[in-house]
Amino acid sequence: MLSPVNSLEKFFNIAGPCLPQEHYLVPPLERIHGIKPLIEQKQYFVIHAARQTGKTTYLQHLATQIEKEGKYYALYCSLESAQVFTEPAEGLPQILANIVFAVRNSNLPNRESFAKGIDKSEYATLVRQAFTDFCRLLNKPLVVLFDEIDALQNGTLITFLRQLREGYISRGSIPFLHSVALVGMRNIRDYKSKLRDDQQTLGSASPFNIVTEAFTLKNFTLPEITALYQQHTDRTGQVFQREAIEKVMAYSDGQPWLVNAIARECITKLLNNDHSQPITPLLVEQAAQNIMQRRDTHIDSLLDKLKDERVRKVIEPLIIGEKNEISITAEDTQYCIDLGLITAENGQIKPANLIYKEVIIRALSFDTQFHLMKNVENIWAKPDGHLDMDGLMKAFQLFWRENSEIWEEKYEYKEAAPHLILQAFLQRVINGGGDILREYANGNRRMDLCVRFGNKQYPIEIKINYGPKTIPDGLAQLADYMDSLGQKTGWLVIFDRDKAKPWEKKIFWKTETSPKITIHTVGC
Repeated sequence: MLSPVNSLEKFFNIAGPCLPQEHYLVPPLERIHGIKPLIEQKQYFVIHAARQTGKTTYLQHLATQIEKEGKYYALYCSLESAQVFTEPAEGLPQILANIVFAVRNSNLPNRESFAKGIDKSEYATLVRQAFTDFCRLLNKPLVVLFDEIDALQNGTLITFLRQLREGYISRGSIPFLHSVALVGMRNIRDYKSKLRDDQQTLGSASPFNIVTEAFTLKNFTLPEITALYQQHTDRTGQVFQREAIEKVMAYSDGQPWLVNAIARECITKLLNNDHSQPITPLLVEQAAQNIMQRRDTHIDSLLDKLKDERVRKVIEPLIIGEKNEISITAEDTQYCIDLGLITAENGQIKPANLIYKEVIIRALSFDTQFHLMKNVENIWAKPDGHLDMDGLMKAFQLFWRENSEIWEEKYEYKEAAPHLILQAFLQRVINGGGDILREYANGNRRMDLCVRFGNKQYPIEIKINYGPKTIPDGLAQLADYMDSLGQKTGWLVIFDRDKAKPWEKKIFWKTETSPKITIHTVGC
């Protein structure tokens, strides 16, 4: 339940649930429609959404609204602290402890009697019995909103869900919970839990086949971001320029944490709370760059998932553009979507937003970039503000020939190592004077880069040599990319992973010139 807090100053929140008295916020209850009829119908349902999209904020507001209407009692309960307990004999008592804490700190009647004297060794019926005994004492039905359900693991998760299911089925004759929300990053049907080495359970049929519907919290729309920022303008007079709001949308795709973080960075860090200055597109761009470079907690926790083998199986082929390697129905792909790392739209799988697109590569290549700072002297960034890209690429060819085997071994993402090492090499050179735009060409066996330095752009396409068509395809693809950028010169980098082939055949430089464009093919 939300606690009343008196506060004269509101701010953009990037840590924990949003409180209306303290924070600017998109009205939480308007973000999901259709919950109230399910509660009226005594249904159990799921809410799932990616990390830090406002799930807890929504649940706390929903609990407050249910209580305010007076027809039901409502209880919000987080299960996060039960995460480490995989065995039900330990996990169920911990779940009960979380519920006891939530009840005792609620406004429910008879709360001191909840689970009092219950035998915790009877873990197979522990939660069901506690709620049954408590519901007998209440004069109104009880709705429970379980947050962080996906923190539960293995036998603990299975046993907990079975108890909810058994209570649901028998509640016509034995008192139990009126309605239940299970909330986490993943839809309950997607959970997999190994009870035995040779068996996976908890598919859509069992043990929790009583869920009526699954809802999700979507990213903010452009009108929602505009209305959110207008709250700050109304309070302080500080204006977010229309182009600045559009740039926030372009960088974040409406991801709630990023929308708040960019605004906060502009206001508190870049302008030092000087509300007389407007928020401009340039400020938004600088704020986004700061967030990417600083790797705030949200970014860092998300990127920590890159170490997960399930994530690698999706992100690696995405980086190198491998054909037919990513299935939208695959468990690993759904997991990455639920994490918020990627999105699937218009038949294409891609990073969820521009910021994630950038930080994924930076995170995977950061160690390389760090070591290159002391091992590679930057002689290609010229005082007049341009890059000697030919010289830079030829230097990379030499570096690759001498160091590729050593550097590739350091990468968990070994198939994508060439892409990552080249981008680390480029990033080391342009830091402080430019940036790199990256296009993940999923299924097209390539990655497109646009190095921006000074006022100039340098289009680059990276491909792995997969046969005779590699270079012709690459030339055509790069020409299209150059045309979209309005550039006349580009570089096609071909990595040959054939260990039997001598370096003399892998390392080459060939220039193709037409009346309109020039493309340098760089063999590595």
